[in-house]
Amino acid sequence: MRTFNRRQFLSLAPAATRPPSGYWVHVAREAMACRFQVTLPATEPRGIAGASFALDEIDRLEAQLTVYRDDSELSEINRNAAEVPVTVERGLFELLSLCAQLHWETEGAFDITAGPLIRCWGFFSRQGRIPDSAELESARRWVGMSEVSLEAENHSVRFARAGVEINLGSIGKGFALDRASAKLREHGLRTALLSGGRSSVVALGGELGGWLVGVRHPHKAGGRIATIRLKNAAMATSGSGEQYFVAGGRRYGHILDPRSGVPARGVAGATVVASSGAIADALATAFFVGGAELAKRYCRDHPEVLAFLVPEGPMDQPQVFGSHRGAAIEAIPIDHQLKTGHL
Repeated sequence: MRTFNRRQFLSLAPAATRPPSGYWVHVAREAMACRFQVTLPATEPRGIAGASFALDEIDRLEAQLTVYRDDSELSEINRNAAEVPVTVERGLFELLSLCAQLHWETEGAFDITAGPLIRCWGFFSRQGRIPDSAELESARRWVGMSEVSLEAENHSVRFARAGVEINLGSIGKGFALDRASAKLREHGLRTALLSGGRSSVVALGGELGGWLVGVRHPHKAGGRIATIRLKNAAMATSGSGEQYFVAGGRRYGHILDPRSGVPARGVAGATVVASSGAIADALATAFFVGGAELAKRYCRDHPEVLAFLVPEGPMDQPQVFGSHRGAAIEAIPIDHQLKTGHL
């Protein structure tokens, strides 16, 4: 069995045009089981203070959103919401409302109630296992946003029954980057690249030519399958290449299809560019689960969303759907030219 803690799919590089001093400053901190980093021009006098302030916000959000701490606000919801409505902080309620919206828009492919399935397959403890059919069917009964009621008037959350739980792992890093970028703006910073591990980024500004972000090849270690230039946009990638287990000669990835209860198949990597980190993060997971047809429908109906999908298998030509004004695909290796779709 081979498992890893986090997705590692994006390789980051500053814009080709150097800042006036020729140097960048990187301010980083560990949070949410990954490395968060703020990159900004060395000539920015408020840069380090602003970046530290932004990373403080990520620390605060981790304490609120994690399911690995009993005293987090999310853990309180999971403990009590089946018994009584739980009133939550406004920002968390807005995030949960966004999750509900994205669940319906992605036809159930994005679902924050998949916690029972994550536990069932052993991914919560990062010790993958194959559940028996009875265990899997039992876990599926507690999954679905129809089990969650959100009351806007008093910002409360209520579960339909005991056993339902929420896990924000598929959107939390993107949301944290959104909030951190807002803190940078409060400090007057307009040019920066924020990253959460190598799977989520938010790019501020574009006056230096934008930010180049390389999408790592899902099948070839150390290789890139594309380079995308970002300006005032967010980008996230989902894939199971670095968190999985092998049993009976078959590979089982950690991204589960909440509709069937089993690991998603058919897509090796899904990258999304959107106007917010939370939306990009969630849609990357949804398109990994739902595949090209879901990505095509969603991007057709939602302007300012670009999806870049790599299918499983040897014929892994990427597919691109939709567009975003803050994103341009700079390079695709000649042996991976676009199969379908448009920019």
